Parts: sequence; structure tokens; C-alpha cells
Amino acid sequence: MNSKTATGANNRKIRIIGVGEEGAAGLTTDSLNLIQEADVLVGGERQLEYFPAFVGERLAIKSGLSDLVVKIKALQATHNVVVLASGDPLFYGIAGYLARKLGPDQLEIRPNLSSLQLAFAQLGESWHDAVLESVHGRPLKGLAQRIDGKAKVALLTDEHNSPAAIGAYLQQFGMTEYDAYVAENLGGADERARHYTLDELAAAECSPLNVVILLRRKDAPAPRKGFGFADEEFHQRKPEKGLITKREVRVFSLSELKLGEDSIVWDIGAGSGSVAVECTRLAPRGQVFAIEKNEGDLVNIEANRIKFRTDFTVLHAKAPAGLDELPNPDAVFIGGSGGELAQLIALCASRLRPEGRIVVNAATIETLHDSMKAMREAGLMASVTLLQTARSKPILNMTRFDGLNPIYVITGQHTVTEEAESADGAE
Repeated sequence: MNSKTATGANNRKIRIIGVGEEGAAGLTTDSLNLIQEADVLVGGERQLEYFPAFVGERLAIKSGLSDLVVKIKALQATHNVVVLASGDPLFYGIAGYLARKLGPDQLEIRPNLSSLQLAFAQLGESWHDAVLESVHGRPLKGLAQRIDGKAKVALLTDEHNSPAAIGAYLQQFGMTEYDAYVAENLGGADERARHYTLDELAAAECSPLNVVILLRRKDAPAPRKGFGFADEEFHQRKPEKGLITKREVRVFSLSELKLGEDSIVWDIGAGSGSVAVECTRLAPRGQVFAIEKNEGDLVNIEANRIKFRTDFTVLHAKAPAGLDELPNPDAVFIGGSGGELAQLIALCASRLRPEGRIVVNAATIETLHDSMKAMREAGLMASVTLLQTARSKPILNMTRFDGLNPIYVITGQHTVTEEAESADGAE
């Protein structure tokens, strides 16, 4: 009885084998035997080329992974299927996707060395404490706030997000405290590794197969920490003052927004962009949109975006114009509305994601009344906090307090209905 007959259809697992740049020469005898005995060999064109003598069916991975899963699942019942992957299939690889779709019990995974293991080995640095990011097939946008201040960062790249593109992106945010190490064609005959300054990286020409490691210089200034930055740190309209959400109000408003790491946020009436800056740092993997109608304020918003290394999106529009093009938000901050507050709250409430929140700052009782009324009419649970704060101010050799304008912070929240909770419990 051969192995194919002995393996029942219910027990037949899909083998996923990691392959390095050295191809078949880097695999164990056991892995090579599994490939030789396979009925179907699945992989990228580069991985399939490593095995020209294979006589079974070949299935090239090009696009449409969902269709590929359907084909593999159908073949699994009657065929021995081997999937070839690059390096460690569970490190930004296909194995994680197949495990989610087919179940981990349907897979047998044999990892190879990952590109990062090889790159850090070349560099002679440990990598257990490195921040790992991938811009392979993903936008660079948002990378700045995710890596700012990190001592050691490893990046998986692609042809579009090349080392040069990464260098130019970091230069845009003034992140010149980083030096780079680029390892190319790891494990291959033309393997190469070089050190770069950020300026050199922005002009570098590298092989498409590379890993970038960023190292923060030890003499770099201490990274910015925490939140609730002083008003004076922000670029803002001068000599006119007041077009910034004061720190005390900003901190409380941020707590009311209840942001997660990947929250989507609308900052409407962004002014100087101080709230958008803080939201981006609190939701580094989310999306933050700063909407501002006054063209003169856009310069300050952009300057603060760069200064605080917060890669959010700036829109020059008078809300609700422009909101139709944005993804539905988890949180909305309204610092200014231009007179259409009720309409704006109704629109934002209709777009809020489950358990989303709207926070409005109001300086007058009329705006407080209109906000509360509009939130309730939109089906939100509304609450309000009056903030009355004062800051110390020297007077001769003594200290007095200088009161700030009282601000109403109105919060509207979607709540989970009993029907929805019951439905969740039944799943």
C-alpha cells in the first residue's frame, strides 16, 4: 500500500514548505521527498522554478488568493498538495492566510529561515527587540508614527516601497536620527549588504529582494513621549490666538473619544491640527482625517503633521463637504462647524461605526443646547462635562491663577442594543 492510498481523505494535510533563495539546495531530505511525492505543487513562479523536474500539476500563485483557497480545498480531498512559500510561511506569508481560511489542523508547516533572521545575522544584531513592519504591498502612509522613537526597526519592502522610497519618506518627517542597513538577495549567489545614512538611502539603487533595518543613533535626542502636548509646541495662527484646542480640554476630549490602536477618526474644524496630531499618535495603525475650511490654517496643520511625525490626511473642505469620500469613523471630534452643527452631527451619527463616539467642544450655552438636541435626535446617548480650568501665572515673586474660558465637552455615543447583544450571544 503506497503512502497516497494509506492517507485517508479526512487526514490528508496540505504541506506548506518554506524555500530560501538557494532553492532546493536549502531544503531537508524530508521536505524534498514531500515535494517529489506531491500530486500538486503550488507556489509563486520563482518558487516553482526551483523544481524543474517536478512532473505533477503546477498551480502558480498570481492573484486572487480566495480563488486559490477554493482550488486547494477541492484538491485536498483526492491529491497530496504542497504549497511552496518564501522563507518562513508564517512571517507575512501565505500560511497564516491558509490557516485562517482552512483551519490550522488542515496544514503541516515546515518553515525555512526568514529574511529577517538572515538580515540580522548579517548585521550581527539581535532581533527579538526589533519593531517589525511590512510595506510589502502596503502603503507607506502611517509608517512615521508607528516607528517614531523606536530604537530598531525592520522593514519588508517591495519594488514600489523600495529602500530609496523609504529614505525619502523618512526625510519628509525629519527622521534623520536613523541610519539604515539594507540586505539584498539573502541566501542567493548575489547576496549583498550595505550601511547607509538616510540621505544615502534616499538615493540608493537596490535589488527588489531586500530587507531594510533602521537603527536609531544613540546620540539622537530623546523621542517625544506621552500626549497632551503644550499649546506652545504647536504651530498656530498668530497674532490671533485661540484657534487651538487647549491642552486641558484636548486631553479630556481625547479620553472621551476612547481611541483604539486602529481607530478611524474625523477631526472636523481642525484649526491648528492639534487634535489630529494627538489622535494619530494614540491610533498609530488607524486613519485620521483633519478637515479644515480655512486655507490659511492648512499651513499650520501641515507643519504640525511633520513636526510631530503624524502621517494623517489633511482635507481642505467645509464639512459636511468631503465626508462622503471618507471611511466610516470610530470617532468624530468637532471643534468647529461653520453654522451647520445639527446637520453635521446627524450625518456623522449616521456614519458612525458600532459603539462609535462624537465629541463636540462648545464655548457657548447655545452650542451646548444645539449639540445635545442634535445628538439625541440622531439616536445617540448624550452627556456633557463642563471644564473650568486655570493655569498658574507669576506675579512679582508670587503666583496667581489665570482662568481659561469654560468649555462644554459634549459626547454622543452609539450603544449596543439588546437585540444586537442577543444576536452576538447566539453566534
